[in-house]
Amino acid sequence: MSPEPITLDCESSWRIIEQQRLAIADLLADLTPDEWEHPSLCTGWRVRDVAAHIAMTPQEPPLLAMISAAVRARGNYNRMIDQITMTYANHPVADIVSEIRAKAAVRTLPKLTNYRNILFDTMVHGQDIAIPLGRTLDIHPFAAAVGAQRAATIGWPVFDRHRLDGIRLCATDTNWTYGSGREVRGPSKALLLLTTGRTALLHELTGDGIPTAR
Repeated sequence: MSPEPITLDCESSWRIIEQQRLAIADLLADLTPDEWEHPSLCTGWRVRDVAAHIAMTPQEPPLLAMISAAVRARGNYNRMIDQITMTYANHPVADIVSEIRAKAAVRTLPKLTNYRNILFDTMVHGQDIAIPLGRTLDIHPFAAAVGAQRAATIGWPVFDRHRLDGIRLCATDTNWTYGSGREVRGPSKALLLLTTGRTALLHELTGDGIPTAR
């Protein structure tokens, strides 16, 4: 791990989250009905589902809905999030866009998370929508690297904590490295996606760690 991890303070992080939410809302507002149903980079989720997840983040689901989803998911965190999201995704798409835009600056946090997680979550989900649709959603390299650094530390119940063992990530567009082992080099946005299990930008990465990362 880098001896001096890079950081963004709370205020800067929330400003980036707001900017990303607004950019996502702008992108969504321009989609056709077919594009709303297009598969996203999130396995099993359409663009509509990812958008619903983003819209839900600034608001706390009703306690009864959370308990019901947790019971149906048998305690599986990812399955619970999936069920809540799928339900919300039934809202009209115009309402989902309006919700994201209206709450772009809202700093309410779901329980058991923090703004550092919301930062990388928002940036990644924006790419989940944009990339498969052939759209571009910009992320500042430093913010992407901060997000990648945070995501790389996240383990259960979201990711396998050892998924990056034996890999050293090196950003080519900002001063950031993480981990040790075989090297994977490339743009910070591609590294951010890699740390969250997405290979859509793997073609932008190089290094002898690529076979392991793949």
